[in-house]
Amino acid sequence: MTVLVTGGAGYIGSHMVLALADAGRETIVLDDLSTGFANQVPSSVPLIRGDCGDEALVARLVREFGVTAIVHFAGSIVVPDSVKDPLGYYFNNTVKSRALIAAAVAGGVRHFIFSSTAAVYGEPEISPIAESSAMQPISPYGASKLMTEWMLRDTVAVNELRAVVLRYFNVAGADPAGRSGQSFPRATHLIKLACQAALGQRSHLDVFGQDYPTPDGTCVRDYIHVGDLARAHVLALDHLERGGESLTLNCGYGRGFSVLEVIEAVKRVSGVDFEVRLAPRRAGDPPSLVAATDLIRDRLGFKPMREDLDLIVTDALLWEEALRERARAPEPALSA
Repeated sequence: MTVLVTGGAGYIGSHMVLALADAGRETIVLDDLSTGFANQVPSSVPLIRGDCGDEALVARLVREFGVTAIVHFAGSIVVPDSVKDPLGYYFNNTVKSRALIAAAVAGGVRHFIFSSTAAVYGEPEISPIAESSAMQPISPYGASKLMTEWMLRDTVAVNELRAVVLRYFNVAGADPAGRSGQSFPRATHLIKLACQAALGQRSHLDVFGQDYPTPDGTCVRDYIHVGDLARAHVLALDHLERGGESLTLNCGYGRGFSVLEVIEAVKRVSGVDFEVRLAPRRAGDPPSLVAATDLIRDRLGFKPMREDLDLIVTDALLWEEALRERARAPEPALSA
């Protein structure tokens, strides 16, 4: 009963691996390490460096490790980049997911959890956003994820595979024990960037757009702690292994914070009044994304444990401080 985690050396994937390891579950990680870090995978967990779109490799891992479930995190996630490089996103997020699903079906894997996104909704007219809302993505990133949802839906309909699709809202924070966090240097997550500004690693923080139809003119997002998100994946896996049906669920807290509110929280927690500059809107950014969470609470019994914004910021700030200290640490001396 081994769980294969694709992208398990990345930000969210590594937290899922930690949650599985903490629960004593047999786990293996498949990651090409393009944005992930091997040191964020516990030493007790096998890490295979490779591509989730390599059907032959996935088939071999399924056979050799007795994989019964796949949790699929691997993919590209930067919305503006997807607008600039749509074909790259359709290849990395959709084509490779198709290959992974095919390998899962061929290998007899029964359980599949897919890392999707609130970007599939586009610019919804009703908030909070229910899972039944119209799906009208406005970026190739959102469209690439929606295509994978469709592939899973159609595959589940004619095979023994069962799947849970989890549509993330904005993920933030870090492992409270300091074992993992957002380490990718090109990450565009607001809370990470704001923490870097508070620590003096950025000269300022840009706010992209202040003319949205929101209370203060900046984008509003539903922020979920990465630890709570990992717990949602564990609950989804438990649901499938108990014989539960396929589901599509939002992952959020049901409350939104604007960009300016998040910045104020980072300033409050850090005690640093860093510079903030206004910048033009970015392509592909909806004004507001807030989750309706009744379904995940009802079907999986999901109960957030770290939903306070200041707590999310505190964990993120501690992680950034740890990264800074690691960068400052001298190289170990070579023995003669």
